[in-house]
Parts: sequence; C-alpha cells; structure tokens
Amino acid sequence: MNKVYIKAINYYLPEQILTNDQISERFLEWSAEKVAKKVGITERHLSAENETAADMAYKAAEKLFAENPKVKEQVDFLLLCSQSVDYKLPSSSCILQDRLGLSKKCGAFDFNLGCSGYEYGLAVAKGLIVSGIANNILLLTAETYTKYIHPEDKGNQTIFGDAATASLISTEGFAEIGEFVLGTDGSGAKNLIVNTGGSRNPEKTGNQSIDENGNIQWDDNLFMDGGAVFNFTSDVVPPMVEGLLAKENMVQDDVDLWIFHQANKYMINYLRKLMMIDKDKFYIFMEKVGNTVSSTVPIAIAEAKKENKLHGKVLLAGFGVGLSWGATMINCE
Repeated sequence: MNKVYIKAINYYLPEQILTNDQISERFLEWSAEKVAKKVGITERHLSAENETAADMAYKAAEKLFAENPKVKEQVDFLLLCSQSVDYKLPSSSCILQDRLGLSKKCGAFDFNLGCSGYEYGLAVAKGLIVSGIANNILLLTAETYTKYIHPEDKGNQTIFGDAATASLISTEGFAEIGEFVLGTDGSGAKNLIVNTGGSRNPEKTGNQSIDENGNIQWDDNLFMDGGAVFNFTSDVVPPMVEGLLAKENMVQDDVDLWIFHQANKYMINYLRKLMMIDKDKFYIFMEKVGNTVSSTVPIAIAEAKKENKLHGKVLLAGFGVGLSWGATMINCE
C-alpha cells in the first residue's frame, strides 16, 4: 500500500482580535483573568464583516504555496472542510479551485464537519491517494463560527475564534499518516447546533428559550449544551484512543506527542488527567487563537513543528459537533 504523508502545512488568522478585556467590559461579572483561567484563552481572532470561510481558506492556501514553490501546479484534488460555506450551491471548493488557479483536472468537494473535520479530511485524502485517484491533495479547513454567536452569548464568545488552514497531503512529506478510528452519534446533534438557516428551518425566528439546565438557546445562533458535550467527550475519547493504539499495535507510553482538538483548556486537561497522559507530551496551543473548530489540530501541528516538538509518534484526535469523533497517528521524522 502507498504511504501517505502530510507534506506541508500553514494557517491564516483574521486581523481583528477579541481580547478577554473586551469581553469583561461587556460582561462585568466576568474578569479577564476569570475567562483565561476557565478556558485557557486570552484572545481569539474574528473574521471581518465581509470575510468568509472561503476567503480565509484562500489566504491559508496562498501562504502554503508561497512557502512551497511549484506545489500549486502539482495539486490534483482539493478538499474543503467547513460549516461556513459561501453559498448553498455551488461548493466553495469549486470556487476555490478557480480562485487559486488550480488545474481544471483537479477534483474538488466540500465536506460539512466540525471539530473532527481534520482527522476525517486526512482519512479521505489518504483513501484518494492509496486508491490511485490523486497524488497531491490540498486539504483546507475554514470556519467563521463567530458569525453564528449571539452578542449576549458570553460563554461561546469566550471560546470560539475564526481561522483557516491548508495542508498538502502527498506521497512524501514530514509526517506519515497511519491508521484511523472514526465515529458518529447523531442522537446528540441538538447539543451543538444552529437551528435555522438550513432547509429544515430556512427562516430566522428570532426566538430564544431556556432548557432544563438553564442554558439559553437562540434559534438563529450557535447553541452548545456545554455539559452534554463535556459528557460526550469524556465517554468517547478514551475508547477512541484505545482503539487507535490497538490498530497501531502500540501502548500509550509509545506515543511521543498528543494533539487533541483544542476545545478549551479545562476540557482537554480533564481528558489528559482522566487518561493519565504525561503533561510534557500533551501539546496545547489555544491561548492566542481560541477554539477554531476543524482548524485547531492543524494549527497545533504547525506550531509544534515550529517549536521542534513534532517527532516520533504523534496522536491526533478531534471530537465535537455532529456528534462526531476521529483519531489518527502520524509518524514524524
């Protein structure tokens, strides 16, 4: 079977920044220090009013191409992971193919997935290469979740930021992509959702309600039942990791670095302690970017690589909206 690698990686952050001080000015009961302690985030980037996920994906791809001359002409497939696409149709990936100047022989499609999106994207890219359909795949992740958040939703405002990433998946590179464990539990779909704007509920209602746990839910904005999502994560991540280690014929101590979806510092540190993962092997990069959904893991990979921490066996794991989860192992030089 052909070996498949991450060959290059880069990311883009919008210029506008929302700091904890700005949040505390709007919600006086929350100090900047309290927000930082609770979620491990001091600032997050916000897409501009007219800046879309596709705009950001374009900028991430151009950064990757600038650092890797001649790569653009080699791309023969484009994958875009986003829940913030420009239009109901056509696919934003098709628009990006033209905008980036990629070959018209390049395949392209969007896939709608959130926090596990990068792992799923790696799985699809690997399958396309192993099957002989493609050789050099541009995998893009891009989200503008901050556009979905209600101005009075202080909880989600402290967590989410906007970003885009670009990865080149190829038959050579710095990180060989290993086995996968993927999973889905659609019964939890309403625990992280935007209720209106799609075909099920196309018109905005302006309605809000309070659930039995005291959570405010705005029909037209992002809703997250934090407790339910936390419980889901605690239930699925440990067995997901165990399943991946079994597929790789490894034990936990064989893993050199762990990169989990950067949901918030409290959640992933809880998982680290629950699974008894060595703190020195557990990589966190969210303080200056926040939870960027499908972009958290590739951003962390890029930063770990810059810090010369990306060596040996690196376990990647994503989990969240869907509900969905995925993990893979990359073997780094």
